[in-house]
Amino acid sequence: MAVQHPHPRGETPVDADYIFSHYTIGDELGKGGFGVVYEGRRLEDDLKVAVKYVPKTDDTECIFIPDHPKPLPKEIALTILANKGPIVPEVIRLLDWQDHPDHFVMVLECPSPSENLRKFMRRHGGTLDEEKTRHIMRQVAHAANVCCLRGVFHRDIKLANLLINSETSEVKLIDFGCGDMLRSSPYRLYSGTADYSPPEYHVRGTYYGRQATAWSLGILMFVMLHGDLPSDHDLLQLKQKRCSKPGLSTEGCDLLGALLQDKPRRRLALGLILHHNWFKVVT
Repeated sequence: MAVQHPHPRGETPVDADYIFSHYTIGDELGKGGFGVVYEGRRLEDDLKVAVKYVPKTDDTECIFIPDHPKPLPKEIALTILANKGPIVPEVIRLLDWQDHPDHFVMVLECPSPSENLRKFMRRHGGTLDEEKTRHIMRQVAHAANVCCLRGVFHRDIKLANLLINSETSEVKLIDFGCGDMLRSSPYRLYSGTADYSPPEYHVRGTYYGRQATAWSLGILMFVMLHGDLPSDHDLLQLKQKRCSKPGLSTEGCDLLGALLQDKPRRRLALGLILHHNWFKVVT
């Protein structure tokens, strides 16, 4: 049964152009400091969607992007840019959006069945085998690189921001709320999840988008294989081309070491990740 959809200040708009007049809103899918995500249905064709409702605050940043004369909330802008061009199945699709003075709404595709990767791992005993990890990493590395090629720095690639179809193992990168426009100059603030932040940020207070993305992919891969974040000892072992995971292939160990290089200039370039030998292993 559909529940009453959210409206700013609780009023019910009569404007047929208001985005919620085109969808029925159902159960809550998630909630956080950003706002609320609801399951929904598009009235014209009954397509299942995810509807994200975000109240604006004094911290809501708006930016200009091409083809849009007015500044947009950064999350909308980045999601539009990540979707610009041929459809990339590994990046969540933005189907509709609307910006208002005190809130904004995003309508996103809602793959079914799906769950975030953290819940998926929990159901599979807390770790994934190398074959499953490879299948997921292939998709996430592609999504990350496409975003950067389209000028988008996601900055929060982690288990909770990856949806996986439990039947097909198809993966989609979601939630650009911590992201920024990709630039060639260094960043001085990190708004993503601290556990995935690159070491150079903690040492120097600056980092570059592509190199930070490669590091976060290394953390993601390590967590999938080991069930936990790498310790300082784990990182030292990788630096010495050793792995703490029993039975991990030489290629897998090598890729982890290439992504989790403490010196960003030595880190494997984002565009070269999928050319690594680990992805050429026949299973």
